[in-house]
This record gives sequence, structure tokens and C-alpha cells, in this order.
Amino acid sequence: MNAFPADRLVLVPDDIDLSRSPLAGHLGVETYVLGAFNPGLTRLANGNLLMMVRIAEALRHPIHDGHVHAIRWDSATGYVQDAWQLEHADTADPRKFMLRGGGWKVMALTSLSWLLPVELTPDGLQVVALHYDRAISPAHDFQCFGVEDARISRVDGRYLMTTCSVSPERHSTTLYSSPDGLDWTFEDIVLDHQNKDMLIFEGLIAGHYWAQTRPLGDLYFAYPPGSEWHAGPSINLALSPDGHFWKPYRKPGIRPHAATVATARIGGGTPPILTDDGWLTLWHGVEPKEIVGIYRTYWSILDKDDPSIVVRTDHEPLLEASPELTRPIEHQLYVRDVVFTTGIADAGDLYIVASGEADLACRITHIPKTKFSGKEGKVEIAPSFST
Repeated sequence: MNAFPADRLVLVPDDIDLSRSPLAGHLGVETYVLGAFNPGLTRLANGNLLMMVRIAEALRHPIHDGHVHAIRWDSATGYVQDAWQLEHADTADPRKFMLRGGGWKVMALTSLSWLLPVELTPDGLQVVALHYDRAISPAHDFQCFGVEDARISRVDGRYLMTTCSVSPERHSTTLYSSPDGLDWTFEDIVLDHQNKDMLIFEGLIAGHYWAQTRPLGDLYFAYPPGSEWHAGPSINLALSPDGHFWKPYRKPGIRPHAATVATARIGGGTPPILTDDGWLTLWHGVEPKEIVGIYRTYWSILDKDDPSIVVRTDHEPLLEASPELTRPIEHQLYVRDVVFTTGIADAGDLYIVASGEADLACRITHIPKTKFSGKEGKVEIAPSFST
């Protein structure tokens, strides 16, 4: 694995005070932090960094009396518990349980997620403040199972944050905006069912907002035999006149390679930021393994005028899960081999990169800009990605 100038966990579950959680006092049972992870990242006007951290809050004892229980927000009554008969539930995955029967793939979550703004020093290595008074929690029916995985972009002086909102109605992408990166206003649903990892580019292209998206489904059509690509989730593109109404781009974005299982499933990581060479994007690839898989972070440079064209990339992972970092919290691990990169900030000669580590904690890594310049390591000029 690469050695970087700084690479550490800056926030772990024990740092979270659940007495200040939006759920506090509502359920009458004990909860705990399943994970404090997948942080969106941006720089505030005072020079400090701001992580928007996903807090997955779970029931301490979800299984009892022959049922498995989960938390749900109800617009009329607030936070409640639902119970399903244990004999109809598959609880092998600690993050969710599948419900058998009904003719469809149906699941429920073992936790409900809300978002906590965490202010860091300018280098991202120390916590300055946890802003519980500015937490974002479910407020609409389509968020009744939680608000997840913030990504923050700054476009024309305004902060834009995409999140995943989870409910039986839809698994949608929702948009928030802020003038300062701390006080957020809900805007609307901007993408519908199971379109994950929406990342708004940090800048306009020909007067339009652009975004990476990642639609999910149970059916994908095959590429021709011998193709360099294999069927499955890919990173698509969309553009918008205003950041609210999005049209899919007609050309494909980043697609999974047939030659490797390391990127059998891919998705967006950090909002693309403009460099001298084009748009830098960090993304994740998933290698199948057991229930969850192995998550690694990769990078690509996209053409500044047509981001469907990949100018440069590296097929070696940029980041991998680090057992050394998680050793002090080994007793809390419930998944392994997962690093999920979700934020990036410019810091002069390097980038500060924020990731979720093991779906448990927040990891900050300092990565020199030379890593992406083509002057260091094995870097591929990637005409094969061009369309």
C-alpha cells in the first residue's frame, strides 16, 4: 500500500455522544453507534475543514421475542421500532437484513443514519468541534430509514450537498444547499430510485452543472464477447442548467474492466475537482468476497470539456483498507477490507482525502498532487476509456 505523509483515523464511534443524537429520548431502549463514517468534506471560510459524517445508530439488542427490530422515523409519531418475525429474516449481514417472501428482494436496515457536521483543523488531522445543533436527520417520509453518505461540492460560492434518502417509497438522491457549509437547507429530491453516489462537479462546464451518478438495478445487458468492459454498475454522467433538474449524458462514463475482478462493481467517491490536467475524480472498485466484498479507492483524470473522456488513470489502487489503523478499535469491527472515499480538499501541494474506514470510522489521508501528475508510479494514459 502507498505510504502518505499523513494517514490516520480522526473520528471513531466512541467520539459520538448519543445523548445529543436526534434519536435521544425517543425509543426508550439502548442504541449504539454502529459506524461514524463516509464523510463528505469541504473547506469553510475560516480555513477549517468540515466533515459531514454519517452516524449509523443501531439498536443494542435488535433480536428478541422471536422478532428482529429496526428503527424508523414517522412523520406523525417520531422515531419508532418495527418488528419482523425472525423466521422470515436473513440476518447474515450486520448492516441489513433481508426479508424472505413477497416475490421481490426486500431488505431493512439494522441502523438509522443521520448526518453530523464535524469541524477539523485546516490540515484535517484534529477535531475542532462536533456541531450536534446542526445535525441533519429525517424530516420527510422518503427519509424514514435515514439520510446517508453526504458528498459536498462548492460551486460558484455556494455549497451543495447530495445525500441518499432511504424509505420504502424510494431510495432517492436528495439535495441540500448552504451559504457557509454549516447551516443547510433541504432543496428537493433530484434523482429517483436507487441512483447512488451522485457527485456534483466543483465547477461548471459550458455553463452547466455536471454530476457523476451510479444507477443500480438487478439486470444489465451483456457487452459483446471479448469486450474490455463487463456488465454491471458503472459511473454515469448527467448535466443540469440549475442543479435541480438533471439530464443523463449520452456518452458513458467510467465502466468496469473485464480484465480484473478488483473493479467488478464501481461507483463514485469524491466530487470531481478541476486540475491543470482535467477533472480529478476518486472512485471505488469492489472485488467480490464473502458478503460485503473488498472496497478500494482508484483515481482518474477526466477531460475538462467532456468528462466522458478519461485522460489518465491508474489501475493500481490509491487507497486500501488499513488493519493497522483500525487495530485500536478492533473490538468494534463488523466488516473488513472496506475503504470508501467520499471527500477531497485542496491543500497546496497535496490533497486532503476523507474516507469511511471499515464502515466504522473517518479516515483522513494526505496525498501529494504528484501522485496524479503522471510523474510518480505506474500511470496509464487511457485512450481505451475514450468514447
